[in-house]
Amino acid sequence: MMSSIEHREVSNSRGKRPDRDEEEEDEDGDNDMAAWERTYADERSWESLQEDESGLLRAIDNTSLYHSQYRRRLRSISSALSATRIQKGLIRYLYVVMDFSRAASEMDFRPSRMAVIAKHIEAFIREFFVQNPLSQIGLVMIKDGVADYLTDMGGSPESHIKALMNKLECSGEASLQNALELVHENLNQIPSYGHREVLILYSALSTCDPGDVMETIKKCKKSKIRCSIVGLSAEMFICKHICQETGGSYSVALDESHLKELLLEHAPPPPAIAEYAIANLIKMGFPQRAAEGVVSICVCHKEAKVGAGYTCPRCKARVCELPTECRICGLTLVSSPHLARSYHHLFPITPFDEVSFSNKDLGRQRLPENCFGCMQTLKNPGNKSSFCVSCSKCKKFFCLDCDIYIHESLHNCPGCKSLRHSTSAKVGDV
Repeated sequence: MMSSIEHREVSNSRGKRPDRDEEEEDEDGDNDMAAWERTYADERSWESLQEDESGLLRAIDNTSLYHSQYRRRLRSISSALSATRIQKGLIRYLYVVMDFSRAASEMDFRPSRMAVIAKHIEAFIREFFVQNPLSQIGLVMIKDGVADYLTDMGGSPESHIKALMNKLECSGEASLQNALELVHENLNQIPSYGHREVLILYSALSTCDPGDVMETIKKCKKSKIRCSIVGLSAEMFICKHICQETGGSYSVALDESHLKELLLEHAPPPPAIAEYAIANLIKMGFPQRAAEGVVSICVCHKEAKVGAGYTCPRCKARVCELPTECRICGLTLVSSPHLARSYHHLFPITPFDEVSFSNKDLGRQRLPENCFGCMQTLKNPGNKSSFCVSCSKCKKFFCLDCDIYIHESLHNCPGCKSLRHSTSAKVGDV
């Protein structure tokens, strides 16, 4: 009789385990449901719908929405350039400070703030060197109450990205003062022609500082270091105060797409007030590529390498990448394509004019059916956009994608270039 009772107890105890597993699965299901509900509550999916002419609901055209945001940003930049007398900071020395404290492990940005920061910093680094071929960038990491260099100043995007992806760990507290002291120590040695900047991605809601952070802010202001901060949690007074004192910008990301937009706004060269930008003659060297098969010691990594490098024209030292500064003689080493790619910042393309398909102000001018840039149709029935753009000089029409490509990547109007080419060809025939 006892054996049967013991057998029943054992069988009941064994039978309880699946029940517990089921309860855990139910709890996980509740958590998933809560996350699912929170996803739709955060993204507000009903705001992605709009009512058309017939009263039906359809999805908002993301292309037109992105283009409108781009046009708004382009107009604000052009109005700022025309309102004040400014100079462009073409040679920038930028430190990107990333907050990898305990707050970076929060999952309000999926999968975590740290993962989202790493993904968008990678895109920002690549875009930064496209927009600023003569500039250099460095990475700084904040965690455990201290700030450490992740990479030194350099012009290679791949080396920065590789170092970043190998150090994705978060712990401890964040310290704004330690980060500012660290970057001030290095940026204070930059020559006067270089624009000193700091971009901080801050996740925490507090800062653990060993001293008076206000004194550090005054030092950065005296050294003309522009500090900009992008917050991932909420607005903080100290962050806003840092940006106001140093002439930077402070903003808080609402979601992942907003964070990407805020970061890419720092990629183009910022306007520099004339009284802070002194015109100087800069000595630059144009090194030649080393011959294949030649073994030499690289001053960057202090090791012997075979071929695939550049030789300094002054001291004959070898460097791996351009642009950079020679570690031996201090000469700035660049290539001619880098200078050519920086030229478009001095003479930017004026924003194109928006033209609606139903605009009656065109007069006798007939709206073409195809885009002058990509030759795609402008009146595609599947295209939900109700307008295109036109160059005020050559009067050529472009689609929205070509408008963004021309202003952000090409930096030349194909219509104006074609007119110049045809004019020069006629002169040559004569």
